[in-house]
Amino acid sequence: MTESERLSLCAPPLAAWYAGAARDLPWRRTRDPYRVWVSEIMLQQTRVEAVRGYYARFLAAFPTAAALARAPEEQVLKLWEGLGYYSRARALHAAAAQIAAHGFPADHDGLLALPGVGPYTAAAVGSICFSLPTPAVDGNVLRLCSRLLCDSRPVGGADVRRDYTRWLTPAYEQHDPGLLTQSLMELGATVCGPNGPPGCERCPLAALCLARAAGRAEALPVRAAKKARRAEQKTVFLLRCGDRLAVCRRPKTGLLASLWELPNVPGLLAPQEAAAQAEAWGVKPVSLLEQTARRHIFTHIEWELRGFSFSCACESARFTWADAAALRGRVALPTAFRQFLGPGDFKTEEQQTDE
Repeated sequence: MTESERLSLCAPPLAAWYAGAARDLPWRRTRDPYRVWVSEIMLQQTRVEAVRGYYARFLAAFPTAAALARAPEEQVLKLWEGLGYYSRARALHAAAAQIAAHGFPADHDGLLALPGVGPYTAAAVGSICFSLPTPAVDGNVLRLCSRLLCDSRPVGGADVRRDYTRWLTPAYEQHDPGLLTQSLMELGATVCGPNGPPGCERCPLAALCLARAAGRAEALPVRAAKKARRAEQKTVFLLRCGDRLAVCRRPKTGLLASLWELPNVPGLLAPQEAAAQAEAWGVKPVSLLEQTARRHIFTHIEWELRGFSFSCACESARFTWADAAALRGRVALPTAFRQFLGPGDFKTEEQQTDE
């Protein structure tokens, strides 16, 4: 039996299983390409449960591509706040302008031409929304195919992804492409998962799985060793002047490009050094209110963070000074910095008094 034949045999039992086992996710209730596309971009490297609320709020604000295209970037980034990988939001915004002007592309090449859309997203949207026979090969599908075929090659290689795409294509041509994409992703997420042993006893494809037959399901897929994250240390400043907090823009390129941040410097400063730095910025620190320690992990970098909260007597012009309304509204702070704030930072004095 060839690889293509084995994967094609998986489609009928997979569809039957999916009919009774699929989670009720909001983006599965539609084939509207705009809504499916938004969900696929949000779900990149992000857990389903984390995306649910963002998806609902985003679509409430931008129900169509035209509405998204008209929105200022700051509003888009604010609604993305906390979801991470902010370049996704910028690409989504740019692509919405193309869609508003020319319509949603219904072919694979047209989908690939949208900013921020790669082969997987183009294949997922194409198969789900337009029934294109384009296999959507993500991490879940790589893991499934590796086990089904007992393939010992590292799944990160471009040749492996290319082979799985080619071997899955006949199944997509013979069966409902959208259903196949959804069911493969669901099985990989809920049964043949990445963490812990696979749930072979619950798997509708157990009888077809070569790795299970060989007793190797837990050993697959093979992954290349990950590079250690680069460690960086930073001192973060919460400079408070009355009911306003100092924020500033990050550089236009690099990590968290152009987003808002709390003032910070490299290294872990002692309290006296932090006070001297605040003084050098011209904010005239009056008292140290709090010292905290936090950590934030990016894909390739880990930040060790030390925070100092100072009461200040002067609003230096080198910073933007944001009140509670601004922090709730236009100022989108990435989680690395937002984690230093408390609930009171987002409430006006009147709201805090009312409580």
